[in-house]
Amino acid sequence: MSEAERVPSPAAPPAVAAAAAAAAPEEKKGKEPEREKLPPIVSAGAGATAGLDRGSKGQISTFSSFVSTVNQKKEAAENRSSPTHLVFPNIKNVRDLPPICLDVRQKQRISVDAGSSETKAPVLPEPVLPVQPKTMKDFLEDVEKVKSSGDWKTVHDFYLTTFDSFPELNGAFKKDASASFNTIEDSGINAKFVNAVYDALLNTPQDIQKTVLKGIINSLLREWKGPRTKDDLRAYFILLQNPQFNNTSTYVIYAHLLRQIATLVEADHHFLVHWFKKLSQKRFKQLVERLLQFISLRLFPAKPEEFPPISKCSWWIPSASKVLALLNSANSLVHPPLIPYTDFYNSTLDHIDLMEEYHTWQSFGNSHRFSFCQYPFVISIAAKKIIIQRDSEQQMISIARQSLVDKVSRRQRPDMNMLFLNMKVRRTHLVSDSLDELTRKRADLKKKLKVTFVGEAGLDMGGLTKEWFLLLIRQIFHPDYGMFTYHKDSYCHWFSSFKCDNYSEFRLVGIYA
Repeated sequence: MSEAERVPSPAAPPAVAAAAAAAAPEEKKGKEPEREKLPPIVSAGAGATAGLDRGSKGQISTFSSFVSTVNQKKEAAENRSSPTHLVFPNIKNVRDLPPICLDVRQKQRISVDAGSSETKAPVLPEPVLPVQPKTMKDFLEDVEKVKSSGDWKTVHDFYLTTFDSFPELNGAFKKDASASFNTIEDSGINAKFVNAVYDALLNTPQDIQKTVLKGIINSLLREWKGPRTKDDLRAYFILLQNPQFNNTSTYVIYAHLLRQIATLVEADHHFLVHWFKKLSQKRFKQLVERLLQFISLRLFPAKPEEFPPISKCSWWIPSASKVLALLNSANSLVHPPLIPYTDFYNSTLDHIDLMEEYHTWQSFGNSHRFSFCQYPFVISIAAKKIIIQRDSEQQMISIARQSLVDKVSRRQRPDMNMLFLNMKVRRTHLVSDSLDELTRKRADLKKKLKVTFVGEAGLDMGGLTKEWFLLLIRQIFHPDYGMFTYHKDSYCHWFSSFKCDNYSEFRLVGIYA
């Protein structure tokens, strides 16, 4: 629905509607670049009609009455003793400037003083949130009463009201409805209350759980215009923790939630990342596992009929991967991390065409073409090993082919040795000869290795290479050689404590690895 349809709660001042009407002509000016990747959600017909009905109540009948209203509110604002506050991205402890037009999403600076005095809209205060319906203690008491009475009406009414809209979510779970909490360090959400409500939700009757999902659908189907407020971010933060999204029957709703979060501007993502890192380890891990399961089941659905065709929901996996990247960023900001980095691995990706993903990433980079290689933290070590090995083989073949072409073009006889990294070493000077050979033949490091021991007859069919590796490792890691020391407690070799002036041998070990 349009900006004029975003009518605030009845408690909001009339100037909100006036500003929305004044901003309406500007709504067609551009779109956020990321919206091209993940198109906006198309509102359902019923929802759009209801939105139009609500929007018509806040419209100004004539231009003259609009100007009169604006001038009156402007004079009232000038008489206030407190200064007016504007909001700028990434600045703490300031109030939000309400939506103006889509140009704000494109990070274009808009001056409030631009335009004539008749068309300037006043700076709007933050919307008034609904009064908190219950405290955490009240809610838990109601849940306890159900066990004896069996009457779910009070609990049902709480869920019906709380999840009906973003303002209601903030009114229920915000620590202080009158405070803005515009900082990255404190989301302003009563996390214990959120956890209690979600823990109780899974044990409620199906009609209550369906009521919650319907409320989420109505909130997500709104056609958003302009930048999100911090209250909107709080609502996304709360909804993302909903345990109902573990069920595949809710994946369509979950996907739309993920898409709206993924298409937020960078400044909003910055807030969410810092809020995520404040979650408990248990809740954080649940979020990660839920997203990984969502991606896996979309790739390999147990019941394909449960999901729309992949051609109609190609944005599901990119959206989930982007939100997963936010969680990975949050995890890296905490020391020690909330969960091990291996918990972000998705083993399902080991069974897809990894080289196709790799070539797509190489060809298109981080453009509109999605590839899992854009998010390497989800790719396991085994999968990365496969990609590196196959890429090295392909490069080796390409280099060898090019060498053959060059020889033929010069009418020279091709030499099969040019297809290999040929190393000739002496057993008595194994380390130094190996280091010299690798230094001189850096251009051939991606070719297949072929070792020859000086003064010994023999064709390397793999056995000489294995022997060379074995002898080299024994010599380098021997305590008398001085490069590494063995620690009995940890059962591992570590760098020697002596001061080294030449690190070429350590670099050689890295090349071997």
